[in-house]
Amino acid sequence: MIRRIALILAVGLAALGAPVAALAQPARTLDAFVTEANRIPLNPTAMLRPSARRLAGEANEAFRVIGGEIRAARAAGRTPVACPADKIQVNPRQLLAFFNAIPQPRRARMSVTDGFRAWMADRYPCRG
Repeated sequence: MIRRIALILAVGLAALGAPVAALAQPARTLDAFVTEANRIPLNPTAMLRPSARRLAGEANEAFRVIGGEIRAARAAGRTPVACPADKIQVNPRQLLAFFNAIPQPRRARMSVTDGFRAWMADRYPCRG
């Protein structure tokens, strides 16, 4: 019983410590993201690679942040940075081509979220 309580406390403390450690890490640049993404083959086995799963996680986090920004802008009555449908499909080849078209010096100054924000604004502009 005591071991079980100790285990639960250890897991709980580790879970509390994980976000703090994640916040301490500097944000990765879009250039570093693109450099790593260019090394991964775009085929069905790509998601077996840990680096591909890490990139997918970063992309999902960027989409989550941008989605929150879009919802907040709409709620405040402002025009959001992009106006996508509720569900979007992302073609990895087209996304990577968009990122590669951004000049390297600019990519080096952008965060991964900035890159996805630029792609969303280009792909899903707000009309009106």
